[in-house]
Amino acid sequence: MSRASRGRTAVGLALLLAALVVGLLPLPPVSQARAAEAETSAVTKEGVQGLHDDFSDLRVTVHQTRDLRAQGVRITWSGAAPTQQYSNANILQVMQCWGEAETGPRREQCQFGALNKDYGAGLGSTLREVQQDPGETEYVPDPAHPFDVPFVPFEPADGGPATTDRTDDTYFSPLDTNEAPYLRTGADGTGETVFRLLTVVEASHLGCGESTGGGKGRACWLVVVPRGAHDADGSTATLSNKYDSSPLSATNWAQRIVFKLDFLPVGESCPLGQPERPAMGSELATDAMTSWLPKLCGTTGSTFQFNQSGEDYARTQLSSASSDPLLAFTVDPVRIEGEGAPEVVHAPTAVSGVAVAFLIEDPRSSLVHEIRLTPRLLAKMLTGSYLQDTALTGQDPQYLEGNPVNWRADPEFLEVNPRLADWVSVRGPTPESLIVSIENSDVNRLVWHWLQSDDEAKAFLSGSPDPWGMKINPNYQELGLATDGSIDGFPKADPFTRLANEQYEASLIGITDVQPYANDMHDAALRALRGDSGRKTFWDLGTPPKLTNGGGQLPGRRTQIAIVDAASAARYGLQTAALRNADGTFVQPTAESLLAGVESMKDSEVAGVLAPDPGAAQGGAYPLTAVTYAAASKGMAQQDRTAYAQLIRYAAGDGQVQGYAPGELPPGYVPLPAGLRDRAEAAAAALEKPDPAGEDPTSGGTGNGGAAAGGSTGSAGGSGSDGGLGADASVGGAATGGDGGASADGGGAAGAPGGSSEGSGSGADRPGGGDGGKSPADQQNVAKSGGLTPSEVLGVLRWVLLGVLALGAAAALAGPLLLRFSVRRPSVPG
Repeated sequence: MSRASRGRTAVGLALLLAALVVGLLPLPPVSQARAAEAETSAVTKEGVQGLHDDFSDLRVTVHQTRDLRAQGVRITWSGAAPTQQYSNANILQVMQCWGEAETGPRREQCQFGALNKDYGAGLGSTLREVQQDPGETEYVPDPAHPFDVPFVPFEPADGGPATTDRTDDTYFSPLDTNEAPYLRTGADGTGETVFRLLTVVEASHLGCGESTGGGKGRACWLVVVPRGAHDADGSTATLSNKYDSSPLSATNWAQRIVFKLDFLPVGESCPLGQPERPAMGSELATDAMTSWLPKLCGTTGSTFQFNQSGEDYARTQLSSASSDPLLAFTVDPVRIEGEGAPEVVHAPTAVSGVAVAFLIEDPRSSLVHEIRLTPRLLAKMLTGSYLQDTALTGQDPQYLEGNPVNWRADPEFLEVNPRLADWVSVRGPTPESLIVSIENSDVNRLVWHWLQSDDEAKAFLSGSPDPWGMKINPNYQELGLATDGSIDGFPKADPFTRLANEQYEASLIGITDVQPYANDMHDAALRALRGDSGRKTFWDLGTPPKLTNGGGQLPGRRTQIAIVDAASAARYGLQTAALRNADGTFVQPTAESLLAGVESMKDSEVAGVLAPDPGAAQGGAYPLTAVTYAAASKGMAQQDRTAYAQLIRYAAGDGQVQGYAPGELPPGYVPLPAGLRDRAEAAAAALEKPDPAGEDPTSGGTGNGGAAAGGSTGSAGGSGSDGGLGADASVGGAATGGDGGASADGGGAAGAPGGSSEGSGSGADRPGGGDGGKSPADQQNVAKSGGLTPSEVLGVLRWVLLGVLALGAAAALAGPLLLRFSVRRPSVPG
């Protein structure tokens, strides 16, 4: 064989080997790639050598620094000296600042000094005072006024005057500041917190996120000041000699660690003159709609306005004026009443759920990441059955005698959470009562259905004590909570009252003072993050004397729990409780468990609309999963139907790509599986062009696989062992919406750890269509890939490459073989 032939043969064999490697090489896990992509804005910085303490081993990570809104952001650290229990030395102090310089803010631009409470670290450490710092050269005592303590004034970003007093609360106060003056480090040198970020809407004096044009928002800063075992003057912190200098004092400020925060623009509006079309309804749609609206007004030619309301009210508005333009977001369907009433279509737009979210800061170390709740435990919290829920301390109603003080002291809670059995709060508050919203809604009714589906909870609500003897507050027993399927709110039915101050009749308090309602689930999540349930327990001796909210728990010692939507939990960085489902599995609201929850649903009495069924949630299915539908009447004018059909198509298409940016699906939601996307497209087609025969195209098909127009079955086929999302996809991350609910100043946050799912069966008979086994990134990017997921596209490319390599190998090998055949061909007889 010639050298050239041998070369071609070698090339051919190499190509075949490459083809074999490509064919056998596993595809990269797309969901993990997306998770890594979400962390690209995480920034880690190192500490420095201070004048009196060495922080060079300190590593601080801010886990999101871009696309920020009003939200919670996770901060972790390692390599720090453990906080001393008695002197409280070795802490971190964190604050939000504004500033235009690329090197970071000046100390006059930082929000700090409003929490004038004794953290055990010395009162001066929580103020703006700079006393006892020999390194301070700018703010020094005035010989003419020797009793005036020097302090660092605050200069607002909006050009207002600087503060003139060390306790001036013109710009921020204990009720609205987000500073964290005292964050503990555990025995292993690590710590963790969730820090609340503010935009220009909540804090105009910081100006963060203020639109600067070109789709950009004003940047701000996060400043971490580590404090060691010494104060600014070099004195050692002890039990009797604690910090007395502010982190803004020159020596302490010199050891700061600075992180730039890039905010999304706040307040950018739609073009003027466009037709305005209203939408209203479920809070489960609020964060998604807040994200979608800016994109919709630029691509549809319509300005959509979303107003959050109870689903019942939205259904009533849609039914009573079906010819007026309106899109109603609801969980339970709109029921058509009366002959000749225009038909209503329902388009699935979002998969989400209700979460029992919490923020618990264990003084021994850091955040508590996991708690488990049974339906009976939640039933106890919702019925004012713990002593603390009605009487605070000292005056317990006789009908609650023998019940635990709070959920933390409940033997049932400790039985299902054994790792918290030895949790002892060091100088911290006791757990407060469950925070719930005042609104009536479908999702509240879903919570009661979950409790009513559980034998233990149902028995407790009916009056039977638990195995440890705890009994329901009798004032709730006659409300029918065990059986009434129509309950859609959280009543506070305890009449017990007591005097908070024996000298004043005006100090009479009851359950709504101890357990005040939140405005909505978003507000409940925000209160949990702030450590402020809103309870009125502080007696103000002003004129006139009154009972008021004292400002809540201190950062580093927050212990709050609330019923919220999953998007708000993700946005504010709250952990989510693992709830016990129908077969005893404890499940958190992850992407996978929410999809498994959808798979457990069946059609409601309105064909094409799935009914939540917490009693059917088993295995890895989350019991409080919900699908939000956009409902619209065919009785509207053609231009309105076309506009709303555009909204539906966007919501079910590009709006299902998960991310932080405007137009994307905020974490806390799960991208719609193929079967539900098919239903949304069919609903949009039916709305835009009503069927002449009066039939609803979304009601055709069989099972839960979704229906296409004309009554055919959903387009998704195939089978899989999972019809939902990958196990590594957590619901946590950024979400949209501002502190005011549907406002455009929204935000995002890190989420809770995931659970698992064990769903089985074929994809064709599920609400997810044929998406069995697809990862979260696969699901969320289908809308942008013409029906193929990223891993499917990569798979196709892999086999195309395999084919090319194989053909190349064949060609390379064929040359020498053909040449050999040509040389050995026998001569033709003459």
